[in-house]
Amino acid sequence: MSFARALFLISALALGGCEDMMDNLDPSSEDLRPTIDENTEGHRVGQTAPDFTIPDTLNNSVTISAELQGANGIVLYFTMWCPICDAHMTHMRSNIIPNYPNVKFYFIDYVSGSVQFARTAQISNGYADATVLVDTDQAVMNLYNATMGTTVVIGSDGVVAMNEDYKDGSRLNEILGALP
Repeated sequence: MSFARALFLISALALGGCEDMMDNLDPSSEDLRPTIDENTEGHRVGQTAPDFTIPDTLNNSVTISAELQGANGIVLYFTMWCPICDAHMTHMRSNIIPNYPNVKFYFIDYVSGSVQFARTAQISNGYADATVLVDTDQAVMNLYNATMGTTVVIGSDGVVAMNEDYKDGSRLNEILGALP
């Protein structure tokens, strides 16, 4: 058997084993995301944001619904203090946060496991002046279906306006610029 035939056979078997993956070879413009009932609570855009209370790194309790009072919105950024998170947070601090003085920004440490360890990570990474919330049991991460780099925007109405991975900040700027 020639090399080309063997490669073709292996490729065909690999693709054949993917069952429904063949549909992706002929993409459509159909939006397959589930319809969102705007009267429900959840992490998806258009839903009412789940409320939560967790400590910050100074051991003060922070409740999101209370923080929304008088603010145009809230941004939650989920960090694990890696180089990618640092690049995102540095970009956000220098290019986005100064443009939105009526929006509250919170970095959420969901990996350190305690307020003390999160505070140490915060300071050692150069974020002593930022507000860092500590999600010791990853409850907030689970509420918002988040992971490293997830950025959530909650409008002043308590509705999720964005829940996606941070990229270059342009989408975050767009969403924040549209807040009332």
